[in-house]
Formats: sequence, structure tokens, C-alpha cells
Amino acid sequence: MMPLTMMSEGEANVICKVGGKEETRRFLENLGFVVGGIVTVVSIIGGNVIVNVKDSRVAIGKDMANKIMVN
Repeated sequence: MMPLTMMSEGEANVICKVGGKEETRRFLENLGFVVGGIVTVVSIIGGNVIVNVKDSRVAIGKDMANKIMVN
């Protein structure tokens, strides 16, 4: 298991855990980051991560991306 920020561009993985406070977890789940979902990294620019999740392209900051664990 590793944080989303450790993935390479173009790599797809399954979300294993979404950490952080309840409010943060709810926010990420609303964006589509749910356990068992597939996430693909599109690009990493200056620590910010752009990903494809649930047929949507989402940009999140490094702090948020570190709370999403993939396998």
C-alpha cells in the first residue's frame, strides 16, 4: 500500500483506503475517491496530482493525495 503521490504518470491502481478527518474523507468520496475504485494518474505538476477517477478528471493537492492509499 502506498499514497497516491507515489504513483507514476499513466499508472492505474485500486484505492484501498481514504484517510484524514471525516470532513476530508467525505469531500474526497464526493469527488469519486471511494475504496475499491480505480484511479489513474494523468500528471504530477509541482506536487499537485491530476487523476482520472470515475470517468472524471480531478486535480488535487499533494496533502490530499497523501491521504489516498492505493495498492
